[in-house]
Amino acid sequence: MSYEWIAILMFSTMLLMMVTGQRVFGAIGFVAVVAALALWGPGGSDMGFSAVMKLMKWNALLTLPMFVFMGYVMSESRLAEDLYRMFHVWFGPLPGGLAIGTVLLMVLISAMNGLSVAGMAIGATIALPELVKHRYDKPMISGVIQAGSSLGILIPPSVVLVLYSLIARQPVSQLWLAGIGPGLLMAALFIIYILIRTWLNPALAPPMPPEERARITWAERFRLLRAGILPLVIFAAMMIPFIKGWTSLTESSVVGALAAVFAAIIKGRFTRHVFEVATRQTLAITCMFMLIIMAALSFGAVFDGLGAGKAIENLFLQEMELTPLQVLLIMQASFLIMGMFLDDTAMLVIVAPIYVTMARSLGFDLVWYGILYTITCQIAYLTPPFGYNLFLMRAMAPRDFTLGVIYRSVLPFVLIMILTLALVIAFPGIAMWLPHSIYGQ
Repeated sequence: MSYEWIAILMFSTMLLMMVTGQRVFGAIGFVAVVAALALWGPGGSDMGFSAVMKLMKWNALLTLPMFVFMGYVMSESRLAEDLYRMFHVWFGPLPGGLAIGTVLLMVLISAMNGLSVAGMAIGATIALPELVKHRYDKPMISGVIQAGSSLGILIPPSVVLVLYSLIARQPVSQLWLAGIGPGLLMAALFIIYILIRTWLNPALAPPMPPEERARITWAERFRLLRAGILPLVIFAAMMIPFIKGWTSLTESSVVGALAAVFAAIIKGRFTRHVFEVATRQTLAITCMFMLIIMAALSFGAVFDGLGAGKAIENLFLQEMELTPLQVLLIMQASFLIMGMFLDDTAMLVIVAPIYVTMARSLGFDLVWYGILYTITCQIAYLTPPFGYNLFLMRAMAPRDFTLGVIYRSVLPFVLIMILTLALVIAFPGIAMWLPHSIYGQ
């Protein structure tokens, strides 16, 4: 059997195992180990060992538990509740105002946590009950929470961009800055869609009733504005020293976690329960990420050892004679397809090393390409049948939010994400203006 067919067999076997419900790290790791032993005998076991050692040497991964802990402290200490109450009061009188407030809440939560799972947890526990109470359309509720939470992997401090920086050997600070423009653009497009949709059909998202508005004093409205200052202080305390070069990435993540803890203490909400839940969830998510990365590194080592990367590059550039833009679009389309089955971390560690090499050889800026990859991951999070956020929403939402409702709800937001991806491809300055302004061309 040729190496190309072995690579195809490995990938198809892995996808088949995931379709049958096997855990992601188990499916990837099993295929990697079996293929390594079958191809290279007992010496193939060294590939898995090398993957573990490589994982242990990635110092930037120390940021992962810090960012996750920071997000859960914000969630469990109800600091995010204050934020949502602020948006509820100021935007509630508008048709679709609570949905707009939910998107803005997700933007601020994304600026304090590098994962979408924290946004999903906050959206499902805080925003969803209020949206249901105010008789919002179920697909509108589901779509807004899922799409908004996906901003967490694009707006800094994004854990996905940290992992990409390790593989592509690009500076995290530039990747984070490059994610701000597309992230805010996507959030703005979500809000424009909500405004247009509710203007055409106000029954989908009715405004706050007049009697409820009458009970809110102006003094309370201005008092709630202070809730929005806190996340900005936490974000600034974490990002400014890092961008200025005063702290390393790991040190900045610790500053962010400590800032969230101090904020909870100042509010009088940092209890033993908050600390225990945040610690347990951080441990669970960190271990899950580590297992997936370790398995994916092993798979990638075997995949690369077969020369699959070079074979793909030759296929696109020499045999098919495609232009660089056509190759770029094919790479993004393949990420979308793989995202229906694979976790974003698994996609990054397995396929990105091959694609990053191709992107470099085609002359693309690897910081810009990292943003394209991350937007594609966001789309994959919401793409049926196995989008990550789809199943998180089903697990967290009430029973009347069926899979049919959840699947249907994400379609307009997926189209908006694809539009954002197209805009960033057509106008790279959307992503690159900020890092170029701060660090130079």
